[in-house]
Amino acid sequence: MRSWTALGLALSLQLALTRSSAENGPPASAPQGDLLFLLDSSASVSHYEFSRVREFVGQLVAPLPMGPEALRASLVHVGSQPHMEFLFNQHSSGQAVQDAILAAAQRMGDTNTGLALAYVKEQLFAEAAGARPGVPKVLVWVTDGGSSDPVGPPMQELKDLGVTVFIINTGRGNLLELSAAASAPAEKHLHFVDVDDLHIITPELRGSILDAMQPQQLHTSEIMPTGFRLAWPPLLTSDSGYYVLEVVPSGQPGAVRRQQLPGNATGWTWTGLNPDTDYDVALLPESNVRLLSPQHVRVRTLPEEVGPERIVISHARPRSLRVSWAPALGPAAALGYHVQLGPLQGGAVQRVEVPADSNSTTLQGLTPDTAYLVTVTAAFRSGRERALSAKACTPAAGRSRALSKPFARAPGQ
Repeated sequence: MRSWTALGLALSLQLALTRSSAENGPPASAPQGDLLFLLDSSASVSHYEFSRVREFVGQLVAPLPMGPEALRASLVHVGSQPHMEFLFNQHSSGQAVQDAILAAAQRMGDTNTGLALAYVKEQLFAEAAGARPGVPKVLVWVTDGGSSDPVGPPMQELKDLGVTVFIINTGRGNLLELSAAASAPAEKHLHFVDVDDLHIITPELRGSILDAMQPQQLHTSEIMPTGFRLAWPPLLTSDSGYYVLEVVPSGQPGAVRRQQLPGNATGWTWTGLNPDTDYDVALLPESNVRLLSPQHVRVRTLPEEVGPERIVISHARPRSLRVSWAPALGPAAALGYHVQLGPLQGGAVQRVEVPADSNSTTLQGLTPDTAYLVTVTAAFRSGRERALSAKACTPAAGRSRALSKPFARAPGQ
């Protein structure tokens, strides 16, 4: 009798589990993507700071769904030369990745971040490093803010290739430069936090990484005033069909633009669009192998970014002068300004950061009777900049004057 009772309970339990599974549907597929951590391992970071960063990254990655068919992670050090700590296919669980991160030793040396970014670009797309074609790519750069070489150009190359860039700065970085380096919008992809408070951003950052790794539908990866970048999961191959991408201003069907793309494409950037405008986008997969439904998304471009309109040079003295400008008053407010001054005949360049609520600054330590080029640049959340230049001359000792000759904006600014 007891055996029949046990058998009945087992069957009832199995039926309940089956019914529950049917009601809940199949488990969601794990996100796929390649996640690369770039850590400042140079001598500019103290051993204590490096240990706290290492602990933070380990805790960040441990709960993530790691595996050959899920997320893969890699770690690269910034130093005099970039150093690969482990490849994407070297560890297949979150715990194994965490253990490898915690075992990583600081490399010391110079902070050649630009060189490391060029190396990262190779590794993120190299099958020899365990990277996979056609999956989302995410870079998480943890830095104290300093670099011995330029960061902007190699970082832009990564973003142009569709890499989502998160930056965690431990407090001494340049807001304008890091905002330009991170993916847009900067408020989602750039974090300034003390090294002892990194745990505060862990849940939010982990969620943002997972979001970036799950492009199950057509979506925007970056939005600009005159365009946007689109991404979608690999639905076709180069042999099975092609895509037709359509974009049209909302309510203006006659203004449609179309672009045909090969079947192995997973992204495209539309440019030449109007600022602050809604666009309807359609992705049409064309295949003779299987029927695929179109995907749609609506995107609103960012407001126009207007730079400084006029530069005025005043209070010119032999060793100082004052620079003022009409502030950027367009729909998109500037994050701040930087003013750069250098002798027209060549020499040391002086740069001053100015907050967004100011429109003037005094430059000191100049040379008497010297012609200078002054450039005022407004930086925006999108990472782009708008600049205006003017000539200025310091008077000879004992004289004071002002000279302002505005230049036209540089092409593309």
